Amino acid sequence: MGIQRDVRLAIKLVKDVSASRKAKGILTSRLAAQAPLPAHHFKIAVYFADGPVNLYQMRQWYKPLAKLAETWPVVILSRTGGGTLKLIAESPVPVAFVRKVTDLEQVLADQDIRIVFYVNQNAKNFQMMRYGRRWHVFINHGESDKMYMTTNQFKAYDYAFVAGEAALSRLDKVLWDYDFDKRALKIGRPQADYYSGVLPYTPDDREVVLYAPTWEGDRAAAAYGSIATHGVALVTALLKTGRHRVIYRPHPRSGVVDHEYGVANKRIIQAIAAANARDSTAQHIYDTGADLGWQLSAADVAIVDISAMVYDRLAAGKPLMITRPVNPEAQIDTGGYLSDCEWLLAGDASNVVDALEKLTHDETAEARLAMWVERYFGDPTPGAATARFHDAVQHLMGEWDRFAAIHAADGVIDELEQEPDGEPV
Repeated sequence: MGIQRDVRLAIKLVKDVSASRKAKGILTSRLAAQAPLPAHHFKIAVYFADGPVNLYQMRQWYKPLAKLAETWPVVILSRTGGGTLKLIAESPVPVAFVRKVTDLEQVLADQDIRIVFYVNQNAKNFQMMRYGRRWHVFINHGESDKMYMTTNQFKAYDYAFVAGEAALSRLDKVLWDYDFDKRALKIGRPQADYYSGVLPYTPDDREVVLYAPTWEGDRAAAAYGSIATHGVALVTALLKTGRHRVIYRPHPRSGVVDHEYGVANKRIIQAIAAANARDSTAQHIYDTGADLGWQLSAADVAIVDISAMVYDRLAAGKPLMITRPVNPEAQIDTGGYLSDCEWLLAGDASNVVDALEKLTHDETAEARLAMWVERYFGDPTPGAATARFHDAVQHLMGEWDRFAAIHAADGVIDELEQEPDGEPV
């Protein structure tokens, strides 16, 4: 087993190096073809220091950012070549490639950035957070009850945009001496206002089931992934009925840590292809698309792991089940929605059809769901979250103007002064 693993790693390394060189060449030509950013134009920057594998963290913000940019011009500051190449192709707002700190500082010198958004906790965020006279705002890449959502790193930012009361209650347990009234602004889930898109199938009388599992995690405490424990059984059962349409949307990192988890993922993908080959009207979907929205609104029922997908779907206000982690060390927050949700145990995965039938005819479960939607996201009326998002930005812009006036007479310290190697002083 050790030799096989080493061989797989060696092959992967060779492929990664080859792909990196190819991507660098393509990126160079794409950047050369781009017009320069208009000077002193952008007021908001979204800082992204990750590569393509974590691009899902940016994708869910595309539509809200595009709408925001109609009022406040937005630019994405991307630190990696692979990530930048994808962003240039996908993003509805402009992208600046800032691989070196000197590149980053040139953009800051050329623009009027007053707010910087962060969608994750990448260690390189601190290379950006060095620069004052602007607000650094953590907007995250989702709402969930995972332990990631209670990190003390929230304190590093000037402000945090959170979904609702549930987020504040969760953070209040761990963030000592944190000014929630000032620094945590509730915006709901603006992404939910864009849960739409062209369906990749023709709707009929089949019940549509979204199965969106997370990856296997890099430690036992975060072992929430269900592909290997629930996924094969539940998808197999649904494909057999002839009454269901499966939308399978696995986390893009599925199998990066655990080879067997990746094997189970491939089994599900192959089973979906085989089912479609047997019956072309089935139109089961293996979904790897950049857009997330239509899946959440179109599915009659969703089955998801403990992840941000729980809350993405919760914001849609439609039936869902959560897979119960098999690993006893997986941390589960039982103080929020997960204390009252509809669990799917691994042993019941093969009987998922019966479980879904009960769920969709349970009025008590429907009422509970509505209560939790309100607690996590506030007013679920279409457009309400987008309005709160824009109001929060307007508030911070007003605060920027207020502090700029207070410090107008201050001596200016050159934050952009550099050492010869291009790293901050």
